Amino acid sequence: MPAAITNVFVLMLENRSFDHMLGFSGISGTDAVTGRPTTLDGLSGKEFNSYRGRSYVAAAPADDTMPVDPGHEFLDVLEHLCGTNAAYPSGGPYPAINNSGFVSDYAFSHTPDEGNAPSDFGEIMKGFSPDQLPVLQDLAKNFAVCDHWHASIPGPTWPNRLFACAASSGGLDHSPTTAEILTWETIDGFAFAQGSIFDALRRKSETGWRIFAGDHFPLAAALKGITLPDISSFDQFADAVAAANYPWLYTWIEPNYGDVASGTFEGGNSQHPLDSVAHGEALIKATYEAIRNSPHWNTSLLIVTWDEHGGFYDHVAPPPAVPPGDTQPGAKYNHYGFAFDRYGVRVPAVIVSPLIPANLIDHRLYDHSSIPATMEVLFGLPPLTKRDAVAHELTPLLSLAVPRTDAPTALPDPATPIARQAARQAPAPDGTVDSGNLPGLVHVAMRHDLALSPPAEAHAILARVQAIQTRGQAAQYIQEVRARIEAANPARP
Repeated sequence: MPAAITNVFVLMLENRSFDHMLGFSGISGTDAVTGRPTTLDGLSGKEFNSYRGRSYVAAAPADDTMPVDPGHEFLDVLEHLCGTNAAYPSGGPYPAINNSGFVSDYAFSHTPDEGNAPSDFGEIMKGFSPDQLPVLQDLAKNFAVCDHWHASIPGPTWPNRLFACAASSGGLDHSPTTAEILTWETIDGFAFAQGSIFDALRRKSETGWRIFAGDHFPLAAALKGITLPDISSFDQFADAVAAANYPWLYTWIEPNYGDVASGTFEGGNSQHPLDSVAHGEALIKATYEAIRNSPHWNTSLLIVTWDEHGGFYDHVAPPPAVPPGDTQPGAKYNHYGFAFDRYGVRVPAVIVSPLIPANLIDHRLYDHSSIPATMEVLFGLPPLTKRDAVAHELTPLLSLAVPRTDAPTALPDPATPIARQAARQAPAPDGTVDSGNLPGLVHVAMRHDLALSPPAEAHAILARVQAIQTRGQAAQYIQEVRARIEAANPARP
């Protein structure tokens, strides 16, 4: 059966937990393993966190946007899972987990520019009602939803996205700083001891993979071996996949992250907590419909998931994990000495193919390394690390001998976006550049800048990036590189 799949598509969105998105969905269906009736492992409405003598109960509906970005760095997640007094000893083990600290960390985060909610600390416990996420609801009911898909580490965006690309984060257990990005082999990009799934596929085929992105700076472009010509605008995706000769075995799709430099994330469709989920719903709908109505539908597999939980409540304790084995605690980029022996918080994952029966619920354990593990089975590749070597892969879900013909050709329209909440004052332009995803975004811009420039200018470019200290300086540099890219590619949408 796996040989029937010739095109795999992955869309990874931002910062939402499973319970936050689907905990109140009420979805029931067929167990993917036993074939018996089952229901999602979601919320009962009795789950709670206590903070300063008050209980905050899980409830629906959720807020379309958040007034602040909930904390989700390593120390924040440690508090989410283990409570306010938890400490992580370098090298582990991870403390006992009781999922008790989501509210307390939302009230007072360990991380600058995150958390420190002005009011209503219970917002972090809320989950969306089904009518708020019509696209995700319809997709989950028509295909397979995995309710034990965990982020790969209990930490932020960057290491979790790296696991999706390489079954490892190369030891990175936090959001990188500007000092660290300059040591990422500069023009060569972030590298892994055993390479990435992009490297493996490129060795397999000249048409191994392609990236489609919502803006010029997909985070995957920080990796060694990925260059500006490898990236297409998502505006071109529907036309590309509609062609009879769409050649790519693997297509990695990244959203538009919006205005990262200002800290507002406005204008994006990643489903970042400061932006409406409706914009991300529109991206999911556009991705699915382009594939569904293409000549490649019958041989396609689409994985829709989220990089990490973004600080939102989830009631399931992350289980132990197999370390990738390519780094050791205390190695380069391993700030907290994390041993990579514990998964992160659950995130949603919907698996789409005409070879998957409708309305499946898969309770098996997955994490982002299941993505390269699936590619390895489909295309005869060796494991990258010890993590993907033991990860559950997705081909058992492809159980139909003949592609289904009843899959919807269109998904419902997203709900109408709600006006943004009155947010806490955005970070000042003179605030530090070392915040969240911004340094990594500067790194991607730097790599594009180097690629567009004569070699003689490389030293000046590196010196320019090294001198960036503030958000305002980062925003100015990113805008300059964006203008250069658009000047060099005037036909690109």
